[in-house]
Amino acid sequence: MTDLELAAKKLAFIETCVRELRDLARPELIATDLREERFVVHTLQIAIQAAQDLASHIVSDERLGEPENHRQLFELLVSNGWVPERLAGGLRAMAGFRNILVHGYQTVNKALVREVVEHRLDDLLDFVAALRSRLTP
Repeated sequence: MTDLELAAKKLAFIETCVRELRDLARPELIATDLREERFVVHTLQIAIQAAQDLASHIVSDERLGEPENHRQLFELLVSNGWVPERLAGGLRAMAGFRNILVHGYQTVNKALVREVVEHRLDDLLDFVAALRSRLTP
């Protein structure tokens, strides 16, 4: 059984990160302002990490399968009806994006960071909404 208190905290944390990005970030400055870039990159990283942590928790507690990587966590949630199929691509992309941010697999593309902040934050909020509707008694 999924720990509802832990899940609620993770969901609220993701929402807080998205709100901070929307209220405080200045995406147009990412390419030229090191502080802005680091604030945005770090906040995105911890928001995506919280989503992955919660996905891992649910997949494990609900015995949804054995993922080989973080992207598969989201695929298992989709295939088991926890989140809608329309979110699958965006969530897998977020997991890959987080790996780039954390592990430095490649140089962080500042234009991509800006794109995520300006156009992809709803993927995280839709993930939150889907899980909240499933977890709320």
